[in-house]
Amino acid sequence: MSKSTTYSSTRGCPTQQSISFRDAVMRGLAHDRGLFVPDSFPTVTPEELESWRSLSYADLAANVIGKFVKDDQVPRDVLEGIVKRSCAAFRSEEVTPLVKVDGHYVLELFHGPTFAFKDVALQMLGNFFEYFLATGSNSGRLAVLGATSGDTGSAAIYGLRGKKGVDCIILFPKGRVSEIQERQMTTVQDGNIHCVAVEGTFDDCQDIVKASFGNVEFRDRVKLGAVNSINWCRVLAQTTYYFWSYLRVTDKEKDVEKVNFSVPTGNFGDILAGYYSKRMGLPVGDLIVATNENDILHRFFTKGEYHREDIQQTISPSMDICVSSNFERYLYHLAGDDSQTLANWMSAFESTGKLTITGKKLDEARAEFKSARADTAATLDIIKKYHAEHNYMLCPHAAVGVSAIHQLNTANSATVSLATAHFAKFGDAVAMAVDPLPEIPPELSSLWTMDTRKSDCPNDAAVVQAFMERRIEERMESEKAGDKKKKQLRQFVGLSIAVGLVAVAVSMLKKRR
Repeated sequence: MSKSTTYSSTRGCPTQQSISFRDAVMRGLAHDRGLFVPDSFPTVTPEELESWRSLSYADLAANVIGKFVKDDQVPRDVLEGIVKRSCAAFRSEEVTPLVKVDGHYVLELFHGPTFAFKDVALQMLGNFFEYFLATGSNSGRLAVLGATSGDTGSAAIYGLRGKKGVDCIILFPKGRVSEIQERQMTTVQDGNIHCVAVEGTFDDCQDIVKASFGNVEFRDRVKLGAVNSINWCRVLAQTTYYFWSYLRVTDKEKDVEKVNFSVPTGNFGDILAGYYSKRMGLPVGDLIVATNENDILHRFFTKGEYHREDIQQTISPSMDICVSSNFERYLYHLAGDDSQTLANWMSAFESTGKLTITGKKLDEARAEFKSARADTAATLDIIKKYHAEHNYMLCPHAAVGVSAIHQLNTANSATVSLATAHFAKFGDAVAMAVDPLPEIPPELSSLWTMDTRKSDCPNDAAVVQAFMERRIEERMESEKAGDKKKKQLRQFVGLSIAVGLVAVAVSMLKKRR
């Protein structure tokens, strides 16, 4: 039997080396505060890639994930079932359809339950969690703590709602997500879902998550897990649509040998999946990092300056991030997979807020990624232009990605720009460029008629942790009470059946006499 890929922490702790897929997924963040990266990369040969051309999205995705995950971690039939159930949650049979607009391609990643790209990964992650908990992990319990700048939260909630043994606590920056994003989270009434508005920014929410993983007693007591893109499963699941879109482009464009991808980028997880796909052998040309005014990644790839600055609130809030949590994985590879060099870089960055790369390392980074920055004016211009000239609606994040390919003169038939969300999730922003707006999907318009439920917390990790423990305890007590009632009901039903059988037997005896 072939073995699954193992994973090790970017920070190099000896106890966080050669970790199984199951354990990497259940832990989320390595115990030394590093991120899990594959110990080796499986390869996809040109012949193998070509053999996948006629497959459905689900079958293709199972093959891609199956390069990393073998029967020793998840039996193949179980893996295929997890992927198919995840894909069944999408409104499009193609899951992530590809459309041609203005001479280039747009990959529509918004056909899932929450109309955002994160549904692809989080539907799968929820189903992997469910399988691992049912087969012995964590004694059947998991407390998921996630931070969201808008889309991760609702996608995680829809992927985890009602899952047995799972509590899901999502932190979002109060007043810094769109109204529809907040309603997608707060209208879910399942008892295992808890939405928390934090006084602060997304980075504050992310810092609370990292601090909670760093609190060993708390982490182990509540069985803490992660749904943010620090979880390796998120990145792995996202590689699937790079393979899918490459095959769809080359179905139509016979002269295209390599496909470019422009990715609206905040936390670096989505474009990292493209980078890993390329390392597996997918014929990828340019990987374009597209940022808004919060441009720490653009500054890195143009000047080598990964310098933290204050967050600017923009019309593309899911990218309003000044520290990209997944970037550590790429920096590890840029350091030659040297965990000591990476640890030194991260220590310097965490203490000063600055990391500067020069010379050959910067040249290497620039060879692997291009970048562009689109401010609010440029974003609105693209939204207006594409609606007026092509009758196509872009959300502000997707518009940043499209702006990037125009800036870099790669808006052609070999380029795919990722559309990460449906425009209707950002109605107020899009209305600044298009008036009147097209009709929004009923699944979104109905949110305004639904009850909401959320809690407010200060920007304090200890307060959030105490809140989590209270909610977990309340949910478990409620489940116990429910189980007790079910047991009493079963006993009552059993007794009723027994009495009924006795009555029937007595009646039959009387008839015989």
